Amino acid sequence: QVQPVESGGGLVQAGGSLTLSCAVSGLRFHDYAMGWFRQAPGKDREFVATINWYGIWTYYADSVKGRFTISRDNAKKTVDLQMNSLKPEDTAVYYCAAGSDPSQSGLGHVSYWGQGTQVTVSS
Repeated sequence: QVQPVESGGGLVQAGGSLTLSCAVSGLRFHDYAMGWFRQAPGKDREFVATINWYGIWTYYADSVKGRFTISRDNAKKTVDLQMNSLKPEDTAVYYCAAGSDPSQSGLGHVSYWGQGTQVTVSS
């Protein structure tokens, strides 16, 4: 069964950095666009960043542009999210997703979701 597995979440002070990683097995990784999404308490899940099949194109939500960087390693079947200058409003459960049609809105279709990893930013 295909299951993206996230890691790297935790507690960090405002202004700090974290790197999330997502490992995927059981599929042709390079056939899928990848994305990171997040869900804060009481809010809907929202798009954070996406990257196309070979990592040439990346898209970011306005709220994270300039602070977060998405990257992928097709040989290792991993996708990372480097998060810098973290703010308390970045606190959320972060989800990795594999799908298609990456854009400024996210992924047009999500085939697989990870279980999520908690990121908490203290003020």
